[in-house]
Amino acid sequence: MGISSFWIFIENGTYHILRFIYRICKKEWEVKAVQGFMQFVKFGIVGLSNTVVSYVLYSGGLLLLRKMHLFGRRDYLAAQAAAFVLSVLWSFYWNNRFVFNEEDGGKRSLWKALLRTYVSYSFTGLFLSSILLVLWVRLLHISEFVAPVINLLVTVPLNFILNKLWAFRQDGKIG
Repeated sequence: MGISSFWIFIENGTYHILRFIYRICKKEWEVKAVQGFMQFVKFGIVGLSNTVVSYVLYSGGLLLLRKMHLFGRRDYLAAQAAAFVLSVLWSFYWNNRFVFNEEDGGKRSLWKALLRTYVSYSFTGLFLSSILLVLWVRLLHISEFVAPVINLLVTVPLNFILNKLWAFRQDGKIG
């Protein structure tokens, strides 16, 4: 199954599930609401893959940095910074390609969208995550390997909102 086939499978499956839920609830089918939900599902799938990529990079980086004894007790922050840079690039690629599609006739500057993506993820994925990471690790003594997973409860919803309303906006339109 290719990537395009995968997305078509996800869209069709989600569509049928939503159609079933609408029938059960006896609600009127609202195309805009369904499209928004489908976009959120796709964002969630990209986010899930991004989380796996980021966590693997973070964990591998943390283990490598600990072997090298470069950053002492701050090795987990350096590992997070490296994982951040690479995982945001991963997320941008897939969100731009499959989630926040350009509308017919719409134009979006890829460089502007990439810069905005890094800014939005910098706030939630680096700045906010780092503060939360220190809170979990230093104050609450939660494992450095578990703390980033807890961060997701805060950062994922914020990332969707920032990406949809700002990073992938085109010609003043919402992504």
